[in-house]
Amino acid sequence: MLEVAVITVSDRAFKGEYQDLSGPGIVEIINESDVKANVSLTIVPDDRTQIKKAIQQNLDKDYIITTGGTGIGPRDITPEVTEAICDKPLPGIAEMLRFESYKETKFAVFSRAYCGIRRKTIIVNFPGSVKGATLCTKLLVPIMEHGKKMLHGSGH
Repeated sequence: MLEVAVITVSDRAFKGEYQDLSGPGIVEIINESDVKANVSLTIVPDDRTQIKKAIQQNLDKDYIITTGGTGIGPRDITPEVTEAICDKPLPGIAEMLRFESYKETKFAVFSRAYCGIRRKTIIVNFPGSVKGATLCTKLLVPIMEHGKKMLHGSGH
């Protein structure tokens, strides 16, 4: 059973000005997949301290998936916070997500999403749009169990 934390990073959703659809969309796709997982959902604002705290509080999970804050806007800081927390990068996942997302929208080139490892947790940044977040979830789900096994020392 995978333990997964989904963290939505959005000022507007945190304040209740906007309904978070990306986070629940990620949770729904994981829950409807063949992957057995316990999934939690948290919403934080685009604030370095609160993003860091939310990630750190979930480092007992196999995966932390963030949605939002990965673009080039002035308050988009999720990749920087994630990178600072991680022990080592895992660029292949972020590269694959951008590559496949580009097939759906040319604007995927503006994604600065990061993926890395902290202890025994894989942390992956997704875009904040519902379309982008759900596409990325569908791409990640088939490799999640294998990633956990490898991180815990199992062979290929």
